[in-house]
Amino acid sequence: MADLREDFVTYVVKALVSNPDAVELKRAEDDKGEYLELKVDPSDMGKVIGKAGATAKSIRTLLRGVGAKDNMSPLPLKIVDPEGGPTHEKVEEPATEEPEVEEEVIDEHAEHLEKTKREAQELADLEL
Repeated sequence: MADLREDFVTYVVKALVSNPDAVELKRAEDDKGEYLELKVDPSDMGKVIGKAGATAKSIRTLLRGVGAKDNMSPLPLKIVDPEGGPTHEKVEEPATEEPEVEEEVIDEHAEHLEKTKREAQELADLEL
């Protein structure tokens, strides 16, 4: 039998998503204790997570409040990334070759640098 916290999460999430029939919520347990595991349709993940995780954080905050109201122990919410969901792997960009610079251009820059150094030295030598 589902408790108030499970009913609450199910109700809120189903109201947010486009595919409410795909919402699955179950209790699970790991070495840290018991938690709620939420699965939604891959296309609805953004709606449940929200911008910068704001929606998920709000659901978790309200879940703590619902549990505290009836003096229930905290029950964390884990949102499972569905199979086939978007991957967050970095896509390697193809290496771009640096344009070839002709030696004449390099020589011009070197000559300009030498000329600037000579002029700076001449100015330093002028006792103004």
